Amino acid sequence: MKLTRTKQYELPAGVMGLATTPDGALAYAACVDGSVHAVETASGKTEVFEKHHDAYASGCALLPDGKTLISTGYDGRLIWHDVATRKCVREVKAHEFWSWQMALSPDGTRVASVTGQYISGGWKYEPAAETEPSVRVYDTASGALVASYSHTPPVLSCAFSPDSRHVAAGNMMGEVRVWDVTAPKDGKPVAQWTSPDFTSWGTTKSHHFSGGIYGLVFSPDGHAVLGCGMGPMGDPMAGNGKMTWQRWEWRTGKKMDQIKDGQHGSGLMEALAWHPDGQHFLMAGRQAQGTWNVAVFNAADGNLVTSLDSKSRLTQAKFTVDGKRLVTGVITGAGKVKAGQPWAAMGRVQVYDVGV
Repeated sequence: MKLTRTKQYELPAGVMGLATTPDGALAYAACVDGSVHAVETASGKTEVFEKHHDAYASGCALLPDGKTLISTGYDGRLIWHDVATRKCVREVKAHEFWSWQMALSPDGTRVASVTGQYISGGWKYEPAAETEPSVRVYDTASGALVASYSHTPPVLSCAFSPDSRHVAAGNMMGEVRVWDVTAPKDGKPVAQWTSPDFTSWGTTKSHHFSGGIYGLVFSPDGHAVLGCGMGPMGDPMAGNGKMTWQRWEWRTGKKMDQIKDGQHGSGLMEALAWHPDGQHFLMAGRQAQGTWNVAVFNAADGNLVTSLDSKSRLTQAKFTVDGKRLVTGVITGAGKVKAGQPWAAMGRVQVYDVGV
C-alpha cells in the first residue's frame, strides 16, 4: 500500500476535527479559530458555516443522510449545522470544560463527547476526580441527553462500536472504559483496563503526568479496540514520547498487539483510521524525532507497511468508502499571531491517493 498526496488546500486556522462524505468529495473541517468549513476536495472551493464556536472547534461529524453536521469545541458546546444553508439549527451545552473529542455512532443516532480538566489531586499531581461527567452521549435527532458516564479526567478520546451499541473512552492515564449505551443507565462500564504505556511522570523541568490515549477506534469486526497516543518520556515539555499504538480485546482488556520496536519514532499520535479492506489501519500525528508521522500497518501482524513524513501535524484522517483516497486534517507551524487572533498555526485539508 502506498500513499501519494495529490491535493492540498489552505485554511485560515489549524484543523482539529474532520468529517467527509463517503466518496470524499466534500470535507468538513473544524478549526482552532472556532470556525467550521466545507471544502470541495476536487476544486478546493471553501465555504464557512454561519455559527462559530467561542473557542477551538475540536471535532465534527456528518450524519448519514448528509444533511446535518454536528461540531463540538472547547466552549463545551455541540452545534448542529444545516449542511445546505450552513446555518445553525441547534445548540447544546454539553460540558462546563472543553470537549476534547467527539464520536458519531455508525447508525448516526448518537453522538458522544468527552471532557475533563487536569487538576492536581495529590502530591504526585495525579488527576483529581472529575467535576462533571467526563463522557456524555446525545440523541442526534433531538439533541436530548442519552447517558452520562464517569471517568478519570482528562478524557481525551472516544469511539463507538460498529453496531453502535458500545462507546469507549480513553484518558491521559492510559485507562479505557467501555459502556453499553442500550443498557440500564447505572453508569457502570461493561469493561475497563489500563495501559501504562500511554502515560508517564515527568522527571525533568516539570513534574506532572503527561501522554494519554488521543485516538480510539473499534476494529471493523467489533471484537477489538485500537488506541494511539504518546508513550513515556522524562521531560513532559519536550513532547518526545514514543509514537505508539496498542490493540486490545475489549471485553477482557487483554493486549493483543502493539507497535513493534524499531518501527516508530517519537511524538504524539492523534489519528487512527481503518482502511475499508479491514486488513490495514493508519496512524498519524506529530513527529518529534524520526522519519514519519503518517503510517499504515498490517492488521494481521501489526507490522509497518508504508510511512511518510507530511512535514506537518496531522490531526485527523478519513478513508473514502472505496478505500482509494485518504483525506486528512492538518495543523501547520506557519503563520503569525494577529490582533484578536490567539493562534498562529494555519490549517490544511490534504487528499492522498491510496495505491496497492
